[in-house]
Order: sequence, then C-alpha cells, then structure tokens
Amino acid sequence: MTIQDLKNKNLLLFEAISGSRAFGLATENSDTDIRGVYYLPKEDFFGLNYIPQISNETNDITYYEIGRFVELLQKNNPNILEILASPEDCILYRHPLMDLLKTEDFLSKLCKDTFAGYAVSQIKKAKGLNKKILNPVEKERKSILDFCFILEGQGSVPLKKWLYEFPSFEKEPESQCSLLQENFGLVNIDHTKGMFALFYDESGTLGYKGIIRNEEANQVSVSSVPKNEKPVAYLFCNLDAYSVYCKDYREYWKWVAERNKDRYNVNQIHGQNYDSKNMMHTIRLLQSCEQIFKTGSLTIRVENRKELLDIKAGSQSYESVMKKAEILIRSIEDYYSISHLPDAPDLEKTTKILIEMRERLYA
Repeated sequence: MTIQDLKNKNLLLFEAISGSRAFGLATENSDTDIRGVYYLPKEDFFGLNYIPQISNETNDITYYEIGRFVELLQKNNPNILEILASPEDCILYRHPLMDLLKTEDFLSKLCKDTFAGYAVSQIKKAKGLNKKILNPVEKERKSILDFCFILEGQGSVPLKKWLYEFPSFEKEPESQCSLLQENFGLVNIDHTKGMFALFYDESGTLGYKGIIRNEEANQVSVSSVPKNEKPVAYLFCNLDAYSVYCKDYREYWKWVAERNKDRYNVNQIHGQNYDSKNMMHTIRLLQSCEQIFKTGSLTIRVENRKELLDIKAGSQSYESVMKKAEILIRSIEDYYSISHLPDAPDLEKTTKILIEMRERLYA
C-alpha cells in the first residue's frame, strides 16, 4: 500500500505539516515534512496484511496506522506527541474521530526519559562530534610499532627512532629500516605487562619472529631465544594505548564516511565545532520537556525562535550551548520532582479510546 492508496481510498484520519515549519523554526531552505495517521480497511486489519507505517523514499512524508500511533503515544514518543500537538495552522486534515485523542490523556512522567533522555543522548553525541572535529585522525593508519618504546636511561625512546639510530645499523632509508625489525626477537619478562627483552640476530639464522609479523599485526611477536644470548635493549609495548587508537581510528573514519557533507560544511564555516542544527533541536526538545512538567501541557510552536536559530547558525559557542543544556536538565529535574503528572499514561483508558475509534470506523 502506498501513500496515494491511502488518499484514494479515503483512509486518512489526520495529516499535518510537521518539523521546523510546525515548530516555527523554518527558514527559506527548510523542507516541508508531512506526518499523518490512517486506518486500514477491515479485511487488512483483521487479516494478514497489517501495515503499521507508510513513508515515501526520503521519509519526509510518513503516516502511522492508528493502532501504531496510539501505541507510540502511550510510550510518550516525542515525535508522535508533537504530531498530536500540531498547531492548528499546520493541520491539513483532521477526521472528527481524532478529537477523541487528547494530548493530556498521554502526557506522563515517562516524558523525562523520552524527551530529556533522548536529548541527553544527543548531547553526548555532540560532545563526540566536538572531539572528532578538534582531534582528526590521520588517514594513514599507525601500526603497533608506533606504540613501542625502548627503555633508555631514566626515559624511553620511540622504537622506530631507536631502530634507525641503533649504533650497529648503518644509516639506511626508512623503507629498509622496516625490514630490520624482522631480525629481532622478543622474550616476555615475568611479572610485568607489556615489557620484553629485545634480542637481535644480525645473521638472521636463529629463527626470530621479529617484533611484529606484518604491519597489520595487532600485537607483538615473541620468539624462542638461546639461553646464552644477551638482550640489546628492553622494550615496552603500550597495548592499551594501541587499542584506544584503533577504536578512535575506526570511529573517526566511519563518521567521515557517513556524515552529512552539507551540514558538516556549514559547521566548518561557522567554526563552533558542533552539529549546530542537531543541537538546536536538542535544546528545543529540552525546553519542551521542561514545559511538560512545568505546565502539564505541550505546545510545540516555540517562543524563542531567534535564540534557537542563533544556535543553528553557530552564533553561540559550544560551551554556551552545553551550559544552556545543563541548566535545562536541572530545571527539568526540579519540575519533575513536584509534577502531578501520572507515572505513565492510563493504558486502559487510552486503549478503550482506540477500540471505540475502530468500532466506529468499521461500523
């Protein structure tokens, strides 16, 4: 079933402009998002062809089957509550039966988790983005050799530097120096972590495995060394730091591959090191949550358009936006503690409303 099928068969119950235009945050470049509610023909609902949601390819037009819609309202899903609370000038069509669904029958203390909880997760995401922007990871991947050090006096020397400067080696090009590590053998040192005795086989006949087998190795190699051999040095391998680097490298380049290039470029232009559009909606969501516990109601048309659009434009620093979020979170906690909202929606009451709607639709 398609969106056009819903309209051709007169199955729509509700349709409204949503997103930035409903919030009062639209600009000349804003898209027009449509959200709505429908019901299925009786044979599809009672048969094997239940369809809970229908969207277009870009997901900027989405409709929910009435049962799925009520289910999400009972869970205090922010997006769905905002659809129900659509401003009158954004509603394109409303079936009389939709008047049975009232926002106040669904608002509950669950909103603290669904609204504020989601916003907090976005703040953590923004902090991660801030870290990625400020700490780019070079495309050329480091090997575990970059996390190995030779103990020298009261300090240490990076292994790669030491390999090049080791007295018994001639000053050779780095491409040849990388081959020299294959003539080394490592032996574990008891009661230590990451510490090894380092042996060198200049003849290459003792069967040493090298410090690593290849550049892709994720740990150093240990070798069998004759008892009469003496170590040329002691090596420390910081495996913990290497593991952190591998995780950061993987996450950073995954982010680079998946990021929204247009939005990223905007963020680079304003130079505030955070996803400004996402943070604007995060602050808006926190303000909605504060309003719910302060007034017991939900109005989605914002009263601070300029402030929010300033955040979107990157006119406020990362630190000031984070501070604003922290203040809102504390305020939500305070209002939550004295709120008279129920712990959760009345499932029996709201389910009866759904049943009544279906009975009248199928009568």
